[in-house]
Amino acid sequence: MGSVKPNYIKNFADDLMKAYQGVFNNDFEHNKDMVSEYTDIKNKTIRNRVAGYITRKAQIRGE
Repeated sequence: MGSVKPNYIKNFADDLMKAYQGVFNNDFEHNKDMVSEYTDIKNKTIRNRVAGYITRKAQIRGE
């Protein structure tokens, strides 16, 4: 089973997906680069968790 994401990860990812529609897809490496480009997150772990959540949501939506 997967881990439960904290609300700040979910909220941040949802805000990014709304602000930059069509930029994110179901490829983790691409999403990781886009999160780095569009935000000022310095912490690698937080960046990867946000990108992973975005990737998972994109897979569920079928993008």
